[in-house]
Amino acid sequence: MKNLLIVFLCLLLMAANAEAKGTFEKLNCNDFIVHIYNSNDVMANTSLIVEGKEGLVLMELPLFKENAVEFNAYVKSLHKKVNVVFTDYHEGYMPDTLSVMPKGMASFLKGNVYSSMMAHFKKTFGNTIVDITPTPTMELPFGEPIRLAGVSFTLKSGPTSDFPAASIIIGNQGVYYTHWAFTKAHMSHHQLDSTAAIDAEIDATNAAIKAKCKYYIGGHGGLAKNGDLQFRLNYLSTVKKLRIECATAADFSAALLKKYPDLPGGNGVKELAAVLYK
Repeated sequence: MKNLLIVFLCLLLMAANAEAKGTFEKLNCNDFIVHIYNSNDVMANTSLIVEGKEGLVLMELPLFKENAVEFNAYVKSLHKKVNVVFTDYHEGYMPDTLSVMPKGMASFLKGNVYSSMMAHFKKTFGNTIVDITPTPTMELPFGEPIRLAGVSFTLKSGPTSDFPAASIIIGNQGVYYTHWAFTKAHMSHHQLDSTAAIDAEIDATNAAIKAKCKYYIGGHGGLAKNGDLQFRLNYLSTVKKLRIECATAADFSAALLKKYPDLPGGNGVKELAAVLYK
């Protein structure tokens, strides 16, 4: 009996270890489908598979190996050709597949900012992250619809503080993709690293609202819910107001936390304040 119990516990442990790390959602959008992969990793990375009549467009490939295994298995299960990998901000790991990206991104990936970020990830996470290798690359213009796998992709300028990442409209006002999701949470100091960035995010949020798309998805944070965009606009207006009114970072932190006492991400407010008042 004891041996049977040990075997049972081992099977339970094996099953727990075999559980999926991430989750998938599927959006049916007229003549195409968007498969959303929420990695549930430490950075809330989100990857997309746009399934068109002519194949697949993979967007923002996973950073961690365990997520890449899940993502690749799901892609294979769709039984369609991968036409291109779309890199808006997160460089991928498929060396034999054409990579498309916004104009200006190729040089940005080789610059100090991005290279330093990836070096930091490598130092922090070691062999748990994927090996990123150079790929054949084509840059896409802003403002002009491009068809990939039979689906229209239109690149719009993202927040000026987040250059050169683009906001991307997929399909005819169907899906709006951004680097950061519009979620009901405190914003990161990586998004709001200056007073100018606050205005840039306000402009970007207004542009997203005016696009009147059905779905809004971020490369960090995934699918937005009803009311998230308007909340983001109100939140940014509050941040801008408090930055003007509060004399110190401590005053700003206290005021923002008082205004949103139960909002997720409160632990990062002091860091946000420190950056805005540096």
